[in-house]
Amino acid sequence: MLLRLPTSVSEAQECLAEGAVPVGGATLVWATWQREGFPELAMSLRKLPQANVIGAERLGAAVLLGQIGGRVPDVLRRAAGTVGTGAVRRAATVGGNLVGSALRCLLPAALVLDARATVLESDGVRETDLAEVVAKRPLLLNLHWSAPLACAYRKLPADAGAPPPLVVASALHAGDGAGAGAGYGVRVTVAVRDGYEVFEGAAVTGADPEETLESLRATALGDLPAAAWRVVRPQVLDLLARER
Repeated sequence: MLLRLPTSVSEAQECLAEGAVPVGGATLVWATWQREGFPELAMSLRKLPQANVIGAERLGAAVLLGQIGGRVPDVLRRAAGTVGTGAVRRAATVGGNLVGSALRCLLPAALVLDARATVLESDGVRETDLAEVVAKRPLLLNLHWSAPLACAYRKLPADAGAPPPLVVASALHAGDGAGAGAGYGVRVTVAVRDGYEVFEGAAVTGADPEETLESLRATALGDLPAAAWRVVRPQVLDLLARER
């Protein structure tokens, strides 16, 4: 297998045109390659500047999960810190988790940040939403978002071999961004991974926290089981209390 390490977007485009298989830390594909055979040509973005940025409003796809620190919103930092073991986090990448993993542990955190994705295709760079990233699995360069007013994250413990643990992420945003409540004051966004499915919803906050919760129940979050709402409810109430 020949591994290419492009240092520019144009060089990465050339690799794609040549049929290079994108690979990050290879934590999800190495066993498959050993079993089914290695590709002739692979490509890593670890030398591409656009894929290695870490900041308050941007995160590169080639960044290792173990490298994510306090420069990103706490919801994203905590999500990365709960993925696998320390050895996994020292090899696994942001792009690999969002595009290559069935669990997508970072997805709820990215959703509540209203993150957008920059992706690379053979005909150039473009921006898209996370729904397309999950559905079509393009070559992810980075994520970007507007910093939230506050955010929260919780991942329930789970035994080895058990179903994926429940994940609840939430964030408060000024209402001048995208999504429900844009332009109308503060809004709360919530994303929950229940099993392998991710549910999300948003609502404009009001004087009565219970009304905000009822508005969230009117979104896709209303399909969650009662056990999930026992985690969602206190997290949202705590987040709303920070607004005051």
